[in-house]
Amino acid sequence: MDNVLIPVLGIAAAAAVTFYVVSFSELSEKSFRDLDEKEAAEEEEDGLSVSMTPREKRAARAAKRARKAATAQQRTEKNNKSGA
Repeated sequence: MDNVLIPVLGIAAAAAVTFYVVSFSELSEKSFRDLDEKEAAEEEEDGLSVSMTPREKRAARAAKRARKAATAQQRTEKNNKSGA
């Protein structure tokens, strides 16, 4: 009986470890896919293309920030004129 029990327990333990390793691997792959999809969606929202180089993406983001800052400055000036 002992001769059979130890190999069976070893096989069961190996199966459990394999199951958890495969499950963890699939979860991490899914997380990375979700992250990639989220970043791609944000880039599309910002008007950035996947084919753009990192330098072009930085330039586009900087231009967007500059436009936002200019718009905010115009609103501030408009509010100051109307309040004065």
